[in-house]
Amino acid sequence: MDKFLLEKYDRPAPRYTSYPTAPYWQDNGMSAESWRSHLIEAYRQSADISLYIHLPYCEKLCTYCGCNKRITTNHGVEQPYISSILQEWQLYLQALPGKPRLREIHLGGGTPTFFSPANLRQLLEPILASADVPPDFEGSFEAHPASTSHEHLQALYDLGFRRVSVGVQDFDPFIMSVINRSQTEEQVAQVTAWARAIGYASVNFDLIFGLPFQTPDHIRANVAKVKAMRPDRIAFYSYAHVPWIKPSQRAYSEADLPLGADKRALYELGCDLLLETGYHEIGMDHFALPHDTLAQAHAAGRLHRNFMGYTAAHTYLSIGLGASAIGDTWTAFAQNEKQVEAYQARVARGEFPLIRGYALSAEDRILRRHILNLMCQQHTHWRNEDSRCPELYAGLSRLAELEADGLVVRGDRALTITEAGRPFLRNICLAFDAHYWAAQPQTPVFSRL
Repeated sequence: MDKFLLEKYDRPAPRYTSYPTAPYWQDNGMSAESWRSHLIEAYRQSADISLYIHLPYCEKLCTYCGCNKRITTNHGVEQPYISSILQEWQLYLQALPGKPRLREIHLGGGTPTFFSPANLRQLLEPILASADVPPDFEGSFEAHPASTSHEHLQALYDLGFRRVSVGVQDFDPFIMSVINRSQTEEQVAQVTAWARAIGYASVNFDLIFGLPFQTPDHIRANVAKVKAMRPDRIAFYSYAHVPWIKPSQRAYSEADLPLGADKRALYELGCDLLLETGYHEIGMDHFALPHDTLAQAHAAGRLHRNFMGYTAAHTYLSIGLGASAIGDTWTAFAQNEKQVEAYQARVARGEFPLIRGYALSAEDRILRRHILNLMCQQHTHWRNEDSRCPELYAGLSRLAELEADGLVVRGDRALTITEAGRPFLRNICLAFDAHYWAAQPQTPVFSRL
């Protein structure tokens, strides 16, 4: 990569799992009544829904992690939390005007496999029984290699889950000790082998570049192990160093991190090696083998992006259950209470446990469509209705310098990101972020490339 361009465009920018991004939502910005009306509107567009369930518990703090989690070894928290999730689900069933069709469930965390297999069945069976489950249903979950048993995998497979995402991060024992994550290469290999033997259609590995003390040799070693285990998908994430948000990241300093060109070189090396190994690059930081549904959706122009990341399923309505979970109706976002006890108390009172949200304007929806197109297909084109969106044209004017640098190509009614521009995808989308340009953050909010 051109070092000059990297330094020129190395600025903090969102990852655009939503637009507008969460820092521009309002606290108490979504009443239960308003959220209910947005839910009904989305349901009338289609009864298909995606469901994200946040299971926040972990037995040990991984210092790199930016997720909302609760550290405890007390497994007595499982049953009360499951009860709260099921109570919240009932609130949604009561609000929707008909029986939803459940296209997708993703269990995230935290550590979903903190919960016992029996308790995961207790959580999921009532949810699946209360909805229509089509033949193309996709169930997926995040698996910590140190806590995922054969019984976990079998129980979720029996409930229709066919995708598992294994949190590898890095295979090097020293780096893992620095970020306080306890797992072994053997555990990763065992979970992968179990999943394949049971019949899972897709195994994903989460890998991170930019971790403390990580070097090109670590990336080479990681990809060699990937080549041997051959997961169907790879999420090759940039480590987001945001210690002002996640104080646990102060366990190491910026002096311990590969930064700038050194960090980006780790990604470029990993990308090249993965492509040589037969993976296709999908959107931003994701790779898949040609047979995987993610690669097929990308090739067919059907790739979608939401709070669960890239997905082959696209629904108007995404419901988030659990502490900090986010819902999306396409016309609005709403986020739950982040603190577990506050979340449980509000659900127990029969309330949607919303803490903040945002209703999208017509202009927001136009900009969101273009940002989503760029994130998923590296291309977008104008519709007649776009003439009513002055911020779209303001965004195009902000791209003049990136166009001069060969990162984008503008057509008569289209915009395409070039191969040279792919590393700067976030910067290109940032040009269209009207909220960012109207009120640029005065303190650190987003991570760098």
